[in-house]
Amino acid sequence: MATTRENLTISKFKSKLVGGGARPNLFEVELASLPGDISWDKDTFKFLCKAAQLPAQNIGSIDVPFRGRTFKVAGDRTIDAWTVTIINDEDFKLRTAFEAWTELIAKHDNNIGATDPNAYMKNAIVYQLGRGSDLSSDTNAGTANAVLKEYEFIDIFPTNVSAIDLSYDSTDTIEEFTVEFQVQGIIIKGAGGVNK
Repeated sequence: MATTRENLTISKFKSKLVGGGARPNLFEVELASLPGDISWDKDTFKFLCKAAQLPAQNIGSIDVPFRGRTFKVAGDRTIDAWTVTIINDEDFKLRTAFEAWTELIAKHDNNIGATDPNAYMKNAIVYQLGRGSDLSSDTNAGTANAVLKEYEFIDIFPTNVSAIDLSYDSTDTIEEFTVEFQVQGIIIKGAGGVNK
């Protein structure tokens, strides 16, 4: 006997697309301070952090052999490196701060640096923003950016401050660079800061 499936229509699709879909260009990254006495302008960073990621979270697989077959069980959870892209201003303030952070971890001239992880790790937050003001309202007027989700990255530290390519051929562009961080953990919160 044949079974039938519900017809999926554009109207039903529209009813499931809550808020019109999350937009990848509506985000804000907060890095409140840097370790040590490194000078840091968190407000400038909010504006000049041009791109970020919600990094992949992976669960490894452990193969357990049993009588000629392989039984797979869940392994450890890991988080990919987190990368941000930053617009470089003429004062080089943000790049200088990230270079100082890497210098705190490992100095160029003698390879000594901070050994206590608390001395060189910090937390950062990515806010995924929505276009509406109140997600619980049926009359979502879109008058303010609601926080849809928060990803707090725990105990991050930079492992790469990228090159900035310089060239006479580069016109009508502004310098950018990326910073890659290692991440120890993530706390994920939904709208209104509720753990999810």
